[in-house]
Amino acid sequence: MKSLREWIGWAEEKKVAIGHFNISDSEGFKAVVEAAKALEVPVIIGVSEGERDFIGLESAVALVKTARDNGLPIFINADHTYSVEKAKKAIDAGVDSVILDAADKPFEENVRMTKEVVEYAKNSEILIEGELGFIGKSSKVLDTLPEGVSVETQTSPEEAVEFVKATGIDLFAPSVGNVHGMIKSGEPKLNIERIREIKDAVGVPLVLHGASGNSDEEIKAAIDAGIRIIHINTELRLAYKEGIEEGLKSGEIAPYKFLAEGVEEMKKVVLDKLKLFNARK
Repeated sequence: MKSLREWIGWAEEKKVAIGHFNISDSEGFKAVVEAAKALEVPVIIGVSEGERDFIGLESAVALVKTARDNGLPIFINADHTYSVEKAKKAIDAGVDSVILDAADKPFEENVRMTKEVVEYAKNSEILIEGELGFIGKSSKVLDTLPEGVSVETQTSPEEAVEFVKATGIDLFAPSVGNVHGMIKSGEPKLNIERIREIKDAVGVPLVLHGASGNSDEEIKAAIDAGIRIIHINTELRLAYKEGIEEGLKSGEIAPYKFLAEGVEEMKKVVLDKLKLFNARK
């Protein structure tokens, strides 16, 4: 079985992107895994701090490793981890990757925190991702841009190079017009040329966060420019909620029956996104 690093290399060779989908329960896991299995593509399960507190970090890791033992290229990422201590806990639990998100901190502090996590994971196969440029923290439908986010202030290639060299990270998440959550008035446009410039400069795979709500055309252009992992969460949450609401309308009280509607709606989203991300496969 290929490692996550090897699958990212495969994505680079094929010029495709690996889908990263957040879950908080076994229903979300079922939807993502069934979609990836149907298309025979690798996928990353994401669990943020709140999501892994709900599902249980060890439980999520066990679900993923069981699927991988059955021959499926499924991996788990400790998504948006805001402290070094929690990043270390995730590494000890056996995740495949961790993002240390100190994007709202000053540059020097971001470097210091991220580098400490990189050092802790040294001599393991666990990939460490760093983020430079604040894009918000909430996977919700928002009226306006999150507080502190400016789509005009994006990661520069020069800053990106300095950050990657100083930290030694395996994966890099820049701010390129992307925003966490979905904006009711419409998503900001991705800066495709900036993605290309950063990709050419840093020499490590790029990750696009906050891709819910961006158009298929933008996503395709971002992949062509060098994005190799794409995060989807808000669209998945909306689909789950709407599916469960539909399931409850029947008056059904068996959870496995009304939750099944939510699973199917999530699965549709994952299938559509994976087809888009792997169009060149």
